[in-house]
Amino acid sequence: GSHRVTLSAMKIFVIAVLVMILGSLGSALVYLIKDKGSTDRTVKALTIRVGLSMALFLLLMGGHYFGLLPSTRL
Repeated sequence: GSHRVTLSAMKIFVIAVLVMILGSLGSALVYLIKDKGSTDRTVKALTIRVGLSMALFLLLMGGHYFGLLPSTRL
């Protein structure tokens, strides 16, 4: 039903955000090596990564709290 569609859409969204987080981390590494600390691009990339990570965490916590995500045991 629609619950399964919502759950699979949520999985795709979480994976997409994780890919963006890894991309931001990778760009920060490239900027760190390329700029050798002369610009603030590394700090901006890491700030984006932290923001994405916090947003994803809050989204997952909210989804669990409001019952949108099933609670499964590992």
